[in-house]
Amino acid sequence: MTDYSSWSKEQLIAKLTELESCAAGAPAKKQKKQKEFDWSKYHTRFVAIRFAYLGWNYNGLAYQKEETPLPTVEGTILDALHKAKLIKEPTVDCCKFSRCGRTDKGVSAMNQVISLNVRSSLTPEEQADSSNDVKEVKYATILNSLLPPDIRITAISLRPPPKFDARFSCESRHYKYLFLKQQLDIDAMNQAAQLYEGTHDFRNFCKVDGSKQISRYERDIYSAKIMPVDGIPDMYCFDLKGSAFLWHQVRCMVAVLFLVGQGLEPVSIVSDLMDVDKFPTKPQFEMANDAPLVLYDCTFPEMEWLSLSDMQALYQSKWSWTSFQGLVYDHQIKAQMAQIMDQIVLSDKAAIQTHNKQMMNTGDGAGRAFASYIPIVDRERGEHFEVANAKWLERKSRKKEEEEEEQVDTV
Repeated sequence: MTDYSSWSKEQLIAKLTELESCAAGAPAKKQKKQKEFDWSKYHTRFVAIRFAYLGWNYNGLAYQKEETPLPTVEGTILDALHKAKLIKEPTVDCCKFSRCGRTDKGVSAMNQVISLNVRSSLTPEEQADSSNDVKEVKYATILNSLLPPDIRITAISLRPPPKFDARFSCESRHYKYLFLKQQLDIDAMNQAAQLYEGTHDFRNFCKVDGSKQISRYERDIYSAKIMPVDGIPDMYCFDLKGSAFLWHQVRCMVAVLFLVGQGLEPVSIVSDLMDVDKFPTKPQFEMANDAPLVLYDCTFPEMEWLSLSDMQALYQSKWSWTSFQGLVYDHQIKAQMAQIMDQIVLSDKAAIQTHNKQMMNTGDGAGRAFASYIPIVDRERGEHFEVANAKWLERKSRKKEEEEEEQVDTV
């Protein structure tokens, strides 16, 4: 090795210049051309995929063409499908895609379902025979190896019923909203919750969006009740089953129940808000927090599902759940650490509860302070859905005219 310690500054500069010239003149390393995947060699098959996810780190379930602040759950799954060469493009437009229940930013799901066309190792004739399932692509294994631990594939239906559609074939959706009892009147909340049951107009329990052009707000609620969560003291949930739900409907329903539970509104406010003669438009109120809400289950007509244990037996393989177990462990440790900090920081509970007497429960544990409560009946109202629909159509028409004028100007 050359000893450069005795070299002058000029000699060192000259040597560096020489080395740079040699490096610049060296032939670049030829990159190996990636072999293009030949889709013509494969067939596709229509499948249903059941999966669970924790929604806190996602910008909702639905795939978005525009960039979002956080990734979406569907976008993450589509990326994994594309990376595994199971679909040609990571979009919902290329694979007969359908989802069961759309969830908002921060909301989780335990039994969400999508249906789509994916690449298959079998011919259409082979796909019809269940004895060939062992030779099929190991969809769940591949996807779980590519997905983050807070999204897990839990079952696959290789042969959904004819004309199956994850959205329109769903018979009911089951939501749960978790909350701590604290000072809430659980009996009053349960009385109010049961008033939701039946077929009602829920225009005052949702966000009216003109772009959706919704004109029918009646929805069927099969059951609605407040029930304790097994094994967790003072933890309750709003347990809700229905045919389908409007945008933000569940969180608005919970928000009103919290007002009843705090004694700020009577139980009858639920019936009043569903009476469109009394309330033709929605009074302004803050909906409940997103994180405690979970789409717990979705029910479909009888269909054949391959569960994780079924697939383990079929493929004679074992599942590796280390990443998910690590995620659960991480949350358990962090929750315990927060409990320890709670005992230290909030040691004087009496003083804190007195200070927070005028706090509105919003489901986030912090609440919202208010000086004096304004009853819902006296609050400012939003616009009628017919007005919102008409305004959106007018804006759309005006935008189209402007675009047509721009095209004429450029000709």
